[in-house]
Amino acid sequence: MRALVLAVIMLLAALGAPAMAQAAAVASVASPDGRVRIDITIDGEGWAHYAVSRDGKPLIAPSRLGFQFTDQDAIGRNSRFVSSETSSRNTRWEQPWGERRFVTDAHNELLVRLASPGASNALTDNRAERPIAIRFRAFDNGIGFRYEFAARADGKPWRIADELTEFVIAAPGTAWWIQAGDWNRYEYLYHHTAIGEVSAAHTPMTVKLADGTHLAFHEAALVDYSAMWLKRVDGLRFRATLSPSSRGAKVERSGAFTTPWRSIRIADDAAGLYDNDLELNLNDPNVLGEVSWFTPHKYVGVWWEMHLESKSWASGATHGATNANVKRHIDFAAKHGFRGVLVEGWNKGWDGNWFGNGRDFDFAQSYPDFDLPDLAAYARKQGVRLIGHHETGGNIAKYEAGLDAALDLYARHGVDAVKTGYVADAGGIIAPGDAPGEQRMEWHDGQRMAQHHLRVVREAAERRIAVNPHEPIKDTGLRRTYPNWVSREGARGGEYQAWGTPGNGPAHAPTLVFTRMLAGPMDYTPGVLSLKGRGGRDLESTLARELALYVVLYSPIQMVADLPENLEAHPREMDFIRKVPTDWAQTRVLAGAVGELAVLARQDRNGPDWYIGGVTDTQPREVVIDTAFLPAGTRWRAHIWRDGDTADYRTAARHDIVIEQKPVTAGDRMTIRMAAGGGFAVRLEAIE
Repeated sequence: MRALVLAVIMLLAALGAPAMAQAAAVASVASPDGRVRIDITIDGEGWAHYAVSRDGKPLIAPSRLGFQFTDQDAIGRNSRFVSSETSSRNTRWEQPWGERRFVTDAHNELLVRLASPGASNALTDNRAERPIAIRFRAFDNGIGFRYEFAARADGKPWRIADELTEFVIAAPGTAWWIQAGDWNRYEYLYHHTAIGEVSAAHTPMTVKLADGTHLAFHEAALVDYSAMWLKRVDGLRFRATLSPSSRGAKVERSGAFTTPWRSIRIADDAAGLYDNDLELNLNDPNVLGEVSWFTPHKYVGVWWEMHLESKSWASGATHGATNANVKRHIDFAAKHGFRGVLVEGWNKGWDGNWFGNGRDFDFAQSYPDFDLPDLAAYARKQGVRLIGHHETGGNIAKYEAGLDAALDLYARHGVDAVKTGYVADAGGIIAPGDAPGEQRMEWHDGQRMAQHHLRVVREAAERRIAVNPHEPIKDTGLRRTYPNWVSREGARGGEYQAWGTPGNGPAHAPTLVFTRMLAGPMDYTPGVLSLKGRGGRDLESTLARELALYVVLYSPIQMVADLPENLEAHPREMDFIRKVPTDWAQTRVLAGAVGELAVLARQDRNGPDWYIGGVTDTQPREVVIDTAFLPAGTRWRAHIWRDGDTADYRTAARHDIVIEQKPVTAGDRMTIRMAAGGGFAVRLEAIE
């Protein structure tokens, strides 16, 4: 009898298994060109899934959608399809500044409405269904989707423990990624591994599938929400993991709200990933209105000398932010046409160990040897502006308390850009608590920091001040909505060349172009023409490569990082740096492979000239530049700064550079050699 019962149970299970696994198609949407398709299904357990294909080939296999909460049942299993609707959009909008002036937003949209069983409650047994909508957008070069929550029926806030959003990559390949949840935020060299060897990654994460297709996973419009990490669950299956919070729930929102967009760029090659405005198009339009008060520019600063340890942030005999030293930098900036002078270490609080505590910083009181009103006026007379600096040491409780006074001080003296800093371990942000005087420890990219950064940007915008945060929350395209959020760090920047162990290495820049730079502008701080770091350390670069970085790594504000005396020693190289713009009408990737090489062409937004920059990894390369992107029949003069025949980042010949000119007609091909660890820069001057 027992054997018969067991056989019946096994038969029923076998019969039921296909029914449970079978998925019912409920909705789909394709991109305007019809190549990219998103399919939505509900499986036998009631899990909603999405899948992405291109030309019929799976890119993202069916992947679950859902949420876990701290105080109610999850949204996931037993979901029910309610309805769907579609719409389309094809518009063109103008950036006030950027990699290109005009952006096209062409997509087809699918809104899927689901219902999930209500939260179980032992006292009331309230099982009313909870509605949730998921909005998908299919572009020719990628997809985006977000969740849209209605207010809770019981009036309580939504308390999200984590997302259950999955990304099941449909084919093997390789990935470029940095680890998430570690102490040093985003400041790591990139790993290059098989997709199946990724652990937990920050986004953007870039992958190359076996057939050469490139994907980049990221998010857009990170507002009042925790940043998404990608955690590999098994095989090629990843799940969204939200950055932690001290309050238990990783996200707490009241009323109706939308999540950030989850985005996937799709391209045939690395170049296609960069020539893509997906995340910008997923953000809301500019809410600040007219923002011509921000001027893209280059700047010098009292900064590199601190990294060399010849000057200090702290007061005393080696203090860098003195009246005399700042005036020296102002004079240099005026002489060479640089608009800004960054001054770090000017305000009280730098003495002692400020890393990760920031308790002694005062953002409105200067050291006695720094006269802000006098220096700001001195700079203005020469057409130069001071760039402010607010290092918080990760103490946003202290910074928020003094934010109004600090920004008001800058506004009074015409300081219209500020670099903010959050040097602290990943989970070491000191934030205000719920009770007066209470403080909590938060993560750099948790919901509390998303709120904080946007508060700083909004407060600065009210005073017509641009913001450039270092140790920031990652970029998710919010510069479209808040154009005064002009740049940020958010990766291993140029200072690691001074003292990092190891340094950034030649592969770092051509990796950044197709990973970090997919998120948005980066204040990398190039221009160390001496090629020397702390203690005489040699930079892993060449002289021509330092020039190339101004074109390859985009930012509307670009630092000329080296000491004035070192820059003065390179007048021919300074000629390029003086002329290269920081705002562009068009951008095109002419050649690219992640971690190997990147060659980009950009057109000056304020004139006809084009600029081309190229960088390589440790391998010397010869690239052929096809100038077919130039208007047919036009003539140009190419000003070229390239590696000399003996140049090599590993030897003293890293300084070997050839500067030459040659005529070019649209459609010509130019062959340029890059040395190991080297690069080149070209200015294409239009000939009347």
